[in-house]
Amino acid sequence: MKSLKTALMIIVCVFAAFNIAIAGSVQYSGSRANFKSDEIIGFSKKIEKILAERAAAVAIVGRIGRPQSELPPGIKYTHTAFWVYSRIQTPEGTMVPGYAVYNLYQRSDQPDRSDLIQDFPVDFMAGVYDLKVGIIVPRKALQKRLLAVISSDTYQRLHNPDYSAIASPYNNRYQNCTEFVANIIFASIYKTDDMTHIKATISAWFEPQPIEASQFKLTLGSLFMPDIKLDDHNDKPWTATFSTIAEFLKAENLAEEILTASSDEPISSFRVE
Repeated sequence: MKSLKTALMIIVCVFAAFNIAIAGSVQYSGSRANFKSDEIIGFSKKIEKILAERAAAVAIVGRIGRPQSELPPGIKYTHTAFWVYSRIQTPEGTMVPGYAVYNLYQRSDQPDRSDLIQDFPVDFMAGVYDLKVGIIVPRKALQKRLLAVISSDTYQRLHNPDYSAIASPYNNRYQNCTEFVANIIFASIYKTDDMTHIKATISAWFEPQPIEASQFKLTLGSLFMPDIKLDDHNDKPWTATFSTIAEFLKAENLAEEILTASSDEPISSFRVE
């Protein structure tokens, strides 16, 4: 009995560690807020100002939902979405300029499923671990194509609600937020809504991030966590990240700027380590 209890404790500890290391992208984490509402609002406005100063119609922004020490090597951000310049209606009925955020969010009550949800910068930043974001401002021509896809039926059609936090970008068995962003980018570049074509071009041109976790931990996670899947990977898992998307756009000269912004530091160029 004692040995069984010890074994169960070990499994629980490994499971908990895996749950921390591979964080999904729910809309609200449900954990205690790390920042006051005025800090969230102020930083959200700062990001909007950064984008407006660059006349960005569409940008790609990544947020931090976990301490860096709890994330696998190479993964800096836990959620990535499109920020789109819009005319936004206030509760009083006034139309004001600002950014709407287009997300793929994992369901908090059904973690192996996702939804496309449009919210706003304050919603996007709610519950973050750190007031720091990565920002990709695409080239104007790509912004125009992204806007066309996001505002069309193609945007919804490219969504697969079957969710995995470590989804392979090379196939459409599952999706996570960054794979969905990559799908929209490639659909925009190649002017296609054909998923087979999108996945073929991603396989040819895009290098994802390897998940640095032991096979034991991955297998255990896939057994006990509904949002960890391995059957879409041939061997070692690879997934799209904010950093790998930034690297691809930079390499193909499709990004005007790639930045890091925080609440208490000057804007800096984004560096992929």
